[in-house]
Amino acid sequence: MGIYIKLFEVLFPVFFVIGIGYFLGRKNSKIDTSFITSFAANIGTPAMIIYAVTSTGITFDIFANYFWYYLIAIFLFSIFGILTLYFLKTKDIIRELPPLILPNTGNMGLPICLFAYGSQGLGVSAAISSLIILFHFTLGVFLADRKFNFKIITKNPPFYAIIISALILFYELELPKFIINTTEWLMYATIFLILMSLGIALTRLKVFSINKAIFSSLTRMIIGPIIGFSLITFFNLTGYAAGVLLIQCSMPSAVLNYLVASIYSPKKIVDSIASTIVVSTLMSFITIPIVVFVSLKYFS
Repeated sequence: MGIYIKLFEVLFPVFFVIGIGYFLGRKNSKIDTSFITSFAANIGTPAMIIYAVTSTGITFDIFANYFWYYLIAIFLFSIFGILTLYFLKTKDIIRELPPLILPNTGNMGLPICLFAYGSQGLGVSAAISSLIILFHFTLGVFLADRKFNFKIITKNPPFYAIIISALILFYELELPKFIINTTEWLMYATIFLILMSLGIALTRLKVFSINKAIFSSLTRMIIGPIIGFSLITFFNLTGYAAGVLLIQCSMPSAVLNYLVASIYSPKKIVDSIASTIVVSTLMSFITIPIVVFVSLKYFS
């Protein structure tokens, strides 16, 4: 019975805040979320990375190892994503690949791992989320635009936060207390805002091709956990870090895929990506409780 109570304690806050955002979005369709996006990208996410990576007790080895484990996962996501889109006879596989390979490890993954495994779980999940954030503004832009733009990286605050955090871990430096307190406050504020913005986004994104969206979402929501469990088995991973890896591999498509596509891709592609995000997120309300249950039961 205890594990079911723990499962409820982990998932209720996340889905409740998403529900607040959904309610606000339905009540006011013109609610402006640009502030949340700007705050999260320029202040909140860098602060979240710095606090979660440097102040939660994880070592540089854990950070580096799980960074690379998830890099392997993304490679495997890509293979199955390409096969799925080829099977669906997608004309522009390159531009429609991001939602299948870049999951929502930030908006949903971070808070779920925090509530499931505490500060150490947050640290490992931040290492994974750092990689996804980096890929959104490198690989994600490259796929959406079909060309690489180095300036996007240099103007990306989370990129510098990742480098700073890795150096702090590597040299085993200790941040001043006032920085820890500040980044911690900003992290919790960011988690609340991005979860709420996810709920608002669900009221605006539309499903344009239900059959294609379902098949693409099934790849994201079923193949993801299978790949995560395979990596755990292959590398003989145990404990909370293995559970975090499994949870982060099981997340739905990230909303940021839609934002990047809306800037760099044609409208037809953007509509298809939006459909996958909506359907995979709805599916996650069923699949994530199962994954978190397994993680808490076998990897704690």
